[in-house]
Amino acid sequence: MSDMLPAATSVLALHVGRARERWEGKPPSAIAKEPVPEALDLGYEGFSADEQADRKVHGGPEKAVHHYPAAHYAWWRERFPDHEDVLRPGGFGENIVADGLDEDSVCLGDRFRLGRALVEICQGRQPCWKLAAHTGIAAMAGAMQKSGRTGWYYRVLEPGSVAAGDEIAIQERPLPDWPLARIIAARFDPRIDPRLAEEIAGLAPLSQSWRASFVKKSDASYAEDTRERLSGPGA
Repeated sequence: MSDMLPAATSVLALHVGRARERWEGKPPSAIAKEPVPEALDLGYEGFSADEQADRKVHGGPEKAVHHYPAAHYAWWRERFPDHEDVLRPGGFGENIVADGLDEDSVCLGDRFRLGRALVEICQGRQPCWKLAAHTGIAAMAGAMQKSGRTGWYYRVLEPGSVAAGDEIAIQERPLPDWPLARIIAARFDPRIDPRLAEEIAGLAPLSQSWRASFVKKSDASYAEDTRERLSGPGA
């Protein structure tokens, strides 16, 4: 149970980007995001200056903002020292970077005042092959999934402006028994207890895409095929 609420922190960096062709023979991507110093409008679909190339799997109301814990970058640089140049804020295609919050200290359904907006945690990140292509680390997608250091997505409950330096302050914690690290571990566990999967699928703040996945995982005969997501089209 996560009864202790995290202290207020602030946005260290705000990143956005536009979709463009990155890799020959592969779909375009907006994973390369750049820091912006000015305040941006955050609406129900995300930041006004941000873009997603494939709206089937990226973006939308339940992936409006991707938050990544700042403390994780040093952890990644220790494991991949030859790629220190990309293992930095903005290196994973995230929008928000902040200290003091991580997958263990936040819970599914936590609501935060993010600048002038109100946001709610609704799922972790499912790393895909574009992360490996972007960082140049072939094992990156699988390594992030295994580590549980995925960051998370917010849905927007109240639109508003957000800028680097703005406060991130928790407003409500409806599910203290469900730290996000527990949800993420369950999402990627191929041997999850079907009863646990069914319980998680019934949690109201959960995104619809993760709810559908847990419904499938509540069937003991279900076996998820992650090859294309982790390795790319045609895998």
